[in-house]
Amino acid sequence: MGNLKEIRTRITSIESTQKITASMKLVSAAKLRRAQIAIQHLRPYSQKLNEILGNLASSSVNIEHFPLFENREPERITIVVITSNKGLCGAFNSNIVKSVKNLVNKRFVAQHSAGNVELICFGKKGYEQLSKSFPVKYYDEKLIDSLNFSKVSEVADNLMEAFLKHKTDNVVIVYNQFMNAATQKITVENFLPVSNINENITTSISNDYIIEPTAEELLGELIPKILRTQLFKTLSDSIASEHGARMISMTKATDSATEILRDLRLKYNNARQSSITNELIEIVSGANALNG
Repeated sequence: MGNLKEIRTRITSIESTQKITASMKLVSAAKLRRAQIAIQHLRPYSQKLNEILGNLASSSVNIEHFPLFENREPERITIVVITSNKGLCGAFNSNIVKSVKNLVNKRFVAQHSAGNVELICFGKKGYEQLSKSFPVKYYDEKLIDSLNFSKVSEVADNLMEAFLKHKTDNVVIVYNQFMNAATQKITVENFLPVSNINENITTSISNDYIIEPTAEELLGELIPKILRTQLFKTLSDSIASEHGARMISMTKATDSATEILRDLRLKYNNARQSSITNELIEIVSGANALNG
């Protein structure tokens, strides 16, 4: 009977866990839908801005006059790390942490040895793990739960100001890029200098724009807007990826709970049947002993 009670207790516990994981799956699915729509609407706008920048930068405009295009020796490095505030989303956060450490060990070993690598952390999980190894210049967990473009623009402006004042020479963003509900891609993306923003943009036709007042003035206005949009897009990507990863993790947890419950119920029925059989044998043996 003791064994039966233990199995019953475990079945009850796993049933409760299954209800929780199923509820979390539904919540993540609803949030994923909203985040997916947001990133799908944002990407074409961001890509078009980058395309315009690529055309202007490849035209007769002398980009050397723009400080944000300046490629200099990277002595001071800033890494923007985007993770989540909550767990239960598989390897979503641990993959980012590993990528940041690999990035520093491969590209910025000398800068890290000199103490010139600093982090900007969005999300509680990344901050908790990486703050033990690297100095954190700025930390914000509220922005992950309530994404706000004006706040993101403020952070982007601070990064541009730090680059212009030579407080940092290279800004890199590490985040999960949203591919679909089941797939997230770890992405290491250069933010500053701007010359690297257009590496993955290819156009089959080079457009010849008629620009007023001048291409230089337009480029000067366009670059900060593109950088703000780029940072906002990476955060939107990460948020959508987080909900997708959590939905998949909770789906797997619910399926695992279903399998465990099936096995436990089978064990419980077998144990109960054995207990009943033993009791019947004892009753029959007792009756036979009395008759004898």
